[in-house]
Amino acid sequence: MPVNDIRIVKRELRKKYREIRENMSPQKKSRYDELLKKGFLASREYKNNDIVFAFVSKPIEIDTISIIEAVLKDGKRVAVPRCVTDKREMDFFFIESFDQLEKSTYGLMEPIPDKCEKVTDFSKGVCIVPGLAFDSEGFRLGFGMGYYDRFLSLFQGDKIGLCYSSCVKWKLPHGFFDRPVDLIITERFVRNIRKRKANRRQ
Repeated sequence: MPVNDIRIVKRELRKKYREIRENMSPQKKSRYDELLKKGFLASREYKNNDIVFAFVSKPIEIDTISIIEAVLKDGKRVAVPRCVTDKREMDFFFIESFDQLEKSTYGLMEPIPDKCEKVTDFSKGVCIVPGLAFDSEGFRLGFGMGYYDRFLSLFQGDKIGLCYSSCVKWKLPHGFFDRPVDLIITERFVRNIRKRKANRRQ
């Protein structure tokens, strides 16, 4: 399929899944977000890692703020990204509280470099990967900026997609260099992508 066609398809899919999220009532979103938080904290990937790579959520996204609070309360380390806009890359910094954040690129809450320790080791940890939608193979539909695509190509730890079940599709368009998550957690089910792939190879 030509690249231009894929871009058009992705644009339409982003519009669709944005509408699904925007039309969700605050009560339902709050209930689902709590279930997603519980699912993440109960996961083997979370329990086996001492570092959580997370993003500070916007209203349209899964609520990660309460997850970050729970992780810090558990005594684990939390790293969140700061966009390097001229390179379309991200630097991650450890935070100990939300006081170390400021509103920055694209209106996101990002770490203040002078107040945080920069992360240099991406060989371990668990990463909460943002996405408007995920598919059955763990590939995601992002917001179209490409920051996480670049990061995930280097990250060697566990990757988890938190997503509403209404935004999980059987198949999404993806490129050769896209990296799937290892686990998808929704308010209704958990899909272990890594385990399914291992079973197919046996």
